[in-house]
Amino acid sequence: MNAKNADSRSAERAERAGDAQAVTENPFFEESPLPFHAPRFNLIKDSDFEPAIDEGMKRQLAEIEKIADNPAPPTFENTVVAMEKSGQMLNRVEQVFQALNSADTNPMLQNIDKVEAPRLAAHQDAIYLNEKLFRRVEAVYGQRKKLSLSPEALMLLKVYHHDFIQAGANLPEAKKTRLRDINKQLSSLMSDFNVKLLAGTKAGALVVDDRSKLDGLSAGAIEAAAQAADGRGLKGKWLIPLQNTTQQPSLTFLEDRSVREQLFENSWTRTEKGDANDTRDTIATIAKLRAEKAALLGYPNYAAYVLDDQMAKNTATVETFLNKLVPPATAKANQEAETIQQVIYKDGQHFQLEPWDWNFYTEQVRKAKYDLDDSETRPYFELNNVLEKGIFYAAHQLYGLTFKERKDLPVYQPDVRVFEVFDKDGSPLGLVYFDYFKRDNKAGGAWMDVFVGQSKLLGDKPVIYNVANFTKPAPGQPALLSFDDVTTMFHEFGHALHELFGDEEYPTLAGTNVARDFVEFPSQFNEHWALYPAVLEHYAIDYKTGKPMPQELVDKIKKAATFNQGYALTELLAAAQLDMQWHTLPASAPKQNVDQFEVEALKKTHLDLHDVPPRYCSSYFLHIWTNGYAAGYYAYLWTEMLDDDAYQWFMDHGGMTRANGQRLRDLILSRGHTEGYGAMFRGFYGKDPEIGPMLQDRGIK
Repeated sequence: MNAKNADSRSAERAERAGDAQAVTENPFFEESPLPFHAPRFNLIKDSDFEPAIDEGMKRQLAEIEKIADNPAPPTFENTVVAMEKSGQMLNRVEQVFQALNSADTNPMLQNIDKVEAPRLAAHQDAIYLNEKLFRRVEAVYGQRKKLSLSPEALMLLKVYHHDFIQAGANLPEAKKTRLRDINKQLSSLMSDFNVKLLAGTKAGALVVDDRSKLDGLSAGAIEAAAQAADGRGLKGKWLIPLQNTTQQPSLTFLEDRSVREQLFENSWTRTEKGDANDTRDTIATIAKLRAEKAALLGYPNYAAYVLDDQMAKNTATVETFLNKLVPPATAKANQEAETIQQVIYKDGQHFQLEPWDWNFYTEQVRKAKYDLDDSETRPYFELNNVLEKGIFYAAHQLYGLTFKERKDLPVYQPDVRVFEVFDKDGSPLGLVYFDYFKRDNKAGGAWMDVFVGQSKLLGDKPVIYNVANFTKPAPGQPALLSFDDVTTMFHEFGHALHELFGDEEYPTLAGTNVARDFVEFPSQFNEHWALYPAVLEHYAIDYKTGKPMPQELVDKIKKAATFNQGYALTELLAAAQLDMQWHTLPASAPKQNVDQFEVEALKKTHLDLHDVPPRYCSSYFLHIWTNGYAAGYYAYLWTEMLDDDAYQWFMDHGGMTRANGQRLRDLILSRGHTEGYGAMFRGFYGKDPEIGPMLQDRGIK
């Protein structure tokens, strides 16, 4: 779009936004009257977003100017609390826009993102680089020891002051100008990355024109592949869409080795084909700009900048933590590779193990060693049973929660389900939307976020959504899950619990608004209940017979729980180290050749195992380039340490009891960022985190 025309259209939108008709027609201009202020998806049109985002920025800047120009002496209330109350319209529209642009996007939404991303970056800079506003915040911060603030209010003040400094408020004007330019460039590049990755992932789907090449897949999976092909106008063919990770679920079952290789290569090179979807130049530029930004702000690299307010605090702590895990993980992975190679030889084959063989032969080993077949367990993991009789049941047993489906509330896509959540005393806690099935216009992976965040200051209860990418069954067929899928559902609902139990005054500190290396603690902790006997027996029910999973099969699953953990941990470590290596580059480093950098980074960190590729290659590593996990992917492993410690505490104190659940809720899940993460964890666990339970849980110790 021509910049001059864009400015002209923006002016026209501003004029339209100002008249009564536009206000009446655009559902974002006023707070939703639906329960919990849930989005009015029945009224929202794609064309509503751009004018609403622009108007939201306009309104917030007016609110900010009023705070900055306030002639009264700065106080906590008229400065910090006033900022907390600002931007409600912008937040309202942004939350919905980001949700749809990730989970149900289209070219119009993608274009809006491209247009608005640099404007939103400039908007943030207009707030955090506002000299008058910062001086007011700084004045209040300087008086903090004399003020009678609650611990939560004091934390909010500290966070605001820190965020202003991190945003560059103390920089001289010339550096502020460069910082603004970097932020605009980064926002545009991140938007471009998302578009390229979605398109590359869609284009990378495996198309098969011979049904026999799908031997090994279940009848349901083959039918779903036919439906997926039909959906793209490929009648008479079969299509296996890519998931976000390097390894693909179908690699476990496909018997044809050449088909496995092609599917793996499609995944590995999805955004490295030298075409319009190639992300390598984009990410190399992002990394270079991030390093420059960190240097402007006085940090040796971007990781140091990011970790400043995390639980781990610095790169040395993260590197020490990751390095402790590498030797036992890779040793175990190499042992697993040797076992798989022997199975290949026993199968009468003479090829060397390759990454596309790992999952297929691992399944053979699993069957032989544990007599456990994935297809044997799937009938017991029907999606609705897992949700209502597993996840909801565990939440009731631990916390007393109950759930009621709300079919009266509008949704953004027909497959989405909505539930109202009630506390143990019957009072309403909030809403949770569940969007589980893969679509070509949905980003890969699984995530949780909010349409409305919890805050007593604003009087808001949370409206949450959980998203995943499970294969949608053919019409009339049940959605049968792998145990990994089941774990994903428990994980994302753990995030939902963290938000539902938020009991904070201020939105900045509420619910899941915590450090990256703390936010995954509640979600990964919740995964443990998927295999807890009282929960498993409640939801693991054969969808055909209604009979519970036999104890013999339960025992097999538990015995196999530590199987293949060398591989699983190594692929995570490789991804975490790729992230850290990218973000510990100094500003003086040249723009990187992505392929060469990745090889050298894995070699440097002793994670260059041929048979165990990183869970994500750099070119499709959505977490670190646009999803907020830059220099933070280690957080999944760091918080695994925390969650295994916490689960061990539960097991040492009676297991799944309402009293234990209440203790976790009181000391962790309802605290948000109202106190330091280390202190919060010690308050629950009684001491600093330790790595032993984590290695033991993975069967590596």
